[in-house]
Amino acid sequence: MSKEKSKAELLKEQLFMEKKHAALIMSEAEIAACDDFCESYKDFLDRSKTEREAAKTAITLAKEEGFREYTAGMPLKAGDKIYYCNRGKAVILAVIGTEPAEKGVHLAAAHIDSPRLDLKQNPLYEDNDIALFKTHYYGGIKKYQWTAMPLALHGVAVKKDGTKVELCIGEDENDPVFFVSDLLPHLAQEQVKRTLAEGIKGEELNVVVGSRPFRDDDVSEKVKLNILAVLNEKYGLTEADFLSAEFEMVPAFKAKDVGFDRSLIGSYGHDDRVCAYTALEAILGCDKVNKTAVVCLTDKEETGSDGNTGLCSAYLKNFLHDLADSFGVKGRTLISNTECLSADVNAAFDPTFPDVVEKRNAAFLNKGVVVTKFTGARGKSGTSDASAEFVGRVRALMENNNIVWQTGELGKVDLGGGGTVAAYLANLDMDVIDVGVPVLAMHAPYEIVAKTDVYMTYKAFCAFLNE
Repeated sequence: MSKEKSKAELLKEQLFMEKKHAALIMSEAEIAACDDFCESYKDFLDRSKTEREAAKTAITLAKEEGFREYTAGMPLKAGDKIYYCNRGKAVILAVIGTEPAEKGVHLAAAHIDSPRLDLKQNPLYEDNDIALFKTHYYGGIKKYQWTAMPLALHGVAVKKDGTKVELCIGEDENDPVFFVSDLLPHLAQEQVKRTLAEGIKGEELNVVVGSRPFRDDDVSEKVKLNILAVLNEKYGLTEADFLSAEFEMVPAFKAKDVGFDRSLIGSYGHDDRVCAYTALEAILGCDKVNKTAVVCLTDKEETGSDGNTGLCSAYLKNFLHDLADSFGVKGRTLISNTECLSADVNAAFDPTFPDVVEKRNAAFLNKGVVVTKFTGARGKSGTSDASAEFVGRVRALMENNNIVWQTGELGKVDLGGGGTVAAYLANLDMDVIDVGVPVLAMHAPYEIVAKTDVYMTYKAFCAFLNE
């Protein structure tokens, strides 16, 4: 016979707040749906290791669902599904709603770039019979994490006649991979005296690409020549073609389940493709919506969102203005009435490193989608800081749709910090808040997320875009 709860216990249940493990709340059927969804997500990760590949995959999936390419001035009506691609690196998708355009749109914005090693413009050199590539790291990384593991080369070269040559080497089981070396412990007495941040320096992130010489005694740099001969024979490239190329070194790992219970996913690029994919799948499932639904998959977030494919540029604003023009509405009216979920990840609590977070306000694996009211660093510098009214609006959205959710901050006040695209969107005069998935080992070559959090994030975007 169960003991009757005391008045205090009942009052505590009513007044206290508790973060619960999502799997204890979800039904068996929903957990099965969650696992199925994450299989498709893993496939997306393996197909989308660069921003160009993610944009291409998104467009392919959109076309399969009836989306058509948009150009400014195209007549639009409720139910139309459109997409716009910005220079092959950013994509905007929209489903036109039945409500008047002056009421704004529901916008979810995620980024599809991730930290990596970019090749320099003149990368290939030979040193003591080893051919190497010089790199420049992209985004915030711990440089030592990028050594002594298999790397794949992705990207595109544009030849002087305008021809594009796309490369993806290292992903197929029969492909070669590439490698950044590190010192063996026996000879690292001086290296280990460096600070962790300087354990590997930027100019030491040199990628080994070959060691076999061209068989001719009359030339120097025989190994470099042999590498260029291979590239020329297979892809028609010369050394000068690197000048007009975008080649990226990324981990050659596949997305895999982690743990005996398969509850986690390990992969390169969860930040922020986990939010990009969940938002993408949400809008692909939209059919008839009341308020126009828009998803923006943007580039350059990891380097500050500058550049013409980042959200500091005008391409999203221009798209929204063109959308407004199609319905005879001022762009500023549509934008100021827009509500936005800035779809980006947050740091998950790591029990191995508990001292960097304040646990009452940290995000946890398996506790659902994270709503991050503010980001920034020390004094909230660089954040938009969502209003109480909009937080209340999002809170109601989550709870009315049975979505497991939590709030989070990016570390302790004097330690934490980080930015998303939220501030740039808020500067356009729209309500914005960060919503996304908690991630372990963020910005590492292999990051961890929980499947239940991925699924709850997808549910959150579905509820928002279909509202």
